[in-house]
Amino acid sequence: MENVIMQHQNNDAEKSDVPVIVIKDLHKAFGKNKVLKGVNLTVKKGENLVILGKSGSGKSITIKCIVGLIEVDEGEINVFGTDITKVDTDELNKTRVRIGFLFQNAALYDSMSVRDNLGFTLKRHEKDLSNDEVEQQIGEILESVGLAEAIDKMPSELSGGMRKRIGLARTLILKPEIILYDEPTTGLDTITSREISELVVEIQKKYKTTSIIITHDMACAKFTSNRLMILRDGIIYAEGTYDELEKTDDKWVRSFFL
Repeated sequence: MENVIMQHQNNDAEKSDVPVIVIKDLHKAFGKNKVLKGVNLTVKKGENLVILGKSGSGKSITIKCIVGLIEVDEGEINVFGTDITKVDTDELNKTRVRIGFLFQNAALYDSMSVRDNLGFTLKRHEKDLSNDEVEQQIGEILESVGLAEAIDKMPSELSGGMRKRIGLARTLILKPEIILYDEPTTGLDTITSREISELVVEIQKKYKTTSIIITHDMACAKFTSNRLMILRDGIIYAEGTYDELEKTDDKWVRSFFL
């Protein structure tokens, strides 16, 4: 039964035709290394878009540009209808609050318990909450990622999969409308990777999130995606559903599915 679950493709999201992220002609170079050479993509509300590509193709650079962690050289990045490449810091921060970013290593504060990691994040953005309200929200979000019992643990006491879940809980506690996942299953065993992939889809359905997922894990890509894009030579080389790209005549694209 587990193998059948892994073969599932995520086609059940409540998507709409409303674009939430629109990137036009995005360019980014580091010195003489031109990483992005005109990336164009659109992500619709409620959609999970998976971006594939060989190492160094610019996948992570693309999503870091979306939250302004990396300054673009050229192009537009429209998020919720605002071009974030043209706004000041205050406007950028207003947009960032609506976006969750799950880093590869979960980026937890090692000196804080799970409770304090989540509470610190929440209190920074919701200063008027009482202690009881903070505790309630922490408990609810830990329940949603299946780790209510880990509330008093330190990050060093957590497995890799648990750290990913807590990192996701810390992202979710701010109720983001967009979540950017950077290699959510990297370094995890097959079973734990499947559990994280299932959680990504559960979150999409429960919280109506729109997501971009960067991954090398094709099982994760198949399970979580509504649509895939493949980066090559700094541009979007191919686009379609998992099934469409798996059956393409293009040998380079098919190499991802072997």
